[in-house]
Amino acid sequence: MSIIREIIRSIRITLILWLLTAIIYPLAILVVGQVVFPSQANGSIMLNIDDKPIGSALIGQVFTSEKYFHGRPSTVRYSQGKKAKPTGISGASNLAPSNPELLNRIVEQANQFRDENIQPTADLIYTSGSGLDPHISLKAAKQQLERVARARNIKEDEILPLINKYTDGRFLWIFGEPGINVLRLNYALDLQEINSQQNQ
Repeated sequence: MSIIREIIRSIRITLILWLLTAIIYPLAILVVGQVVFPSQANGSIMLNIDDKPIGSALIGQVFTSEKYFHGRPSTVRYSQGKKAKPTGISGASNLAPSNPELLNRIVEQANQFRDENIQPTADLIYTSGSGLDPHISLKAAKQQLERVARARNIKEDEILPLINKYTDGRFLWIFGEPGINVLRLNYALDLQEINSQQNQ
């Protein structure tokens, strides 16, 4: 009799724990996310002027055109074409520092920047820990400023306000370093160019 009672009790406890951890807790997190942080909870998807998604502000994108600031590299290999459209493909790697494949990728990336007369900074040749970081440092952006201004046929002073605008500060004002969100900055440059053409 006591065995049956213990089995019933254990089944009851299991059902209560399942209800708490599989139903109530996930629903509470979902509601809090959608009410308090709706943009982040839905992926921080950025839309262009035609209301079409162009990428997530939380995930690093790849830009290949001279007209755009380049973000941090990802270990995922992109299919890079002539047109520079952002892609949401990004990822991390489990390659050890001694792995020749990792060293080759870093050397290749550094040489590419040297060919463009850009002094390669750490965040332009090394991936972030997650491989998903959408930010670059102010130093990395300034290294690319001349190239982007030349490709867009504008003055560097016209880009600097946008760099300042899309620089995110330290997390909780003390952790990490300020970083520039590359997707937001590049999209702002496109909008600036469109507005300039319309005003002519």
